[in-house]
Amino acid sequence: MNGLRDGIPIALGYFAVAFSIGIIAVKAGLTAPQGFLSSFFTRASAGEYGTYTLVAVNAAYVEVMAMCLVANLRYMLMSAALSQKIAPGTSWFHRILMACCITDEVFGISVAHRGYTPPSYTYSAALISSLFWASGCAIGIVAGNLLPQPMVTALSMSLYGMFLAIIIPPAHKDRNVLYALVASCVLSGLCAVMPIVGQWSSGMRTVLLTILISAVAAWLKPVKTLDDGAA
Repeated sequence: MNGLRDGIPIALGYFAVAFSIGIIAVKAGLTAPQGFLSSFFTRASAGEYGTYTLVAVNAAYVEVMAMCLVANLRYMLMSAALSQKIAPGTSWFHRILMACCITDEVFGISVAHRGYTPPSYTYSAALISSLFWASGCAIGIVAGNLLPQPMVTALSMSLYGMFLAIIIPPAHKDRNVLYALVASCVLSGLCAVMPIVGQWSSGMRTVLLTILISAVAAWLKPVKTLDDGAA
């Protein structure tokens, strides 16, 4: 029940963004059922946008797979981070399934869960958000290009506001998290305009910056555990 409760705001944000993804899927020739299934099992705006764009130009399967791998590579890092929040006795099946449920926002609430994160919490949040994401994409396909472009652009911005609502409270409580957040914003903006790094995909830049910033933060300000004598 806690996972469903915390997943509802995510689901509402997903629905609005997936609607605009559905409009893009129309150009690739997808039907509403196809859009629902692909969105339910993908749940990645950048990955789906790239997929539908490549499908529209009849790209090869290997090109689509390579693009999805690069665009969604950050989820491997999130899975590794979430593994530290799983109880030691949890079976490998639950660990793999929890990793498959990860999106940016589901990861955010799962890793912020007090104590160990039970698999049922992540499953519930992922289920409700995935249903809304897939439904939004399907409805967007049906609607087609009926909505004006400014409204579609506005809907696509709602997800970023929701993600800020997830990361701002921890940054407010922990100054080290705030420093890492500011460093992420600054370095991400700089890398986007740098001569060589700026030519890389946004997914690749995100992965490299995540590794770099988290490694520096862990080295300078390691989190104390009970084994370190922390209260």
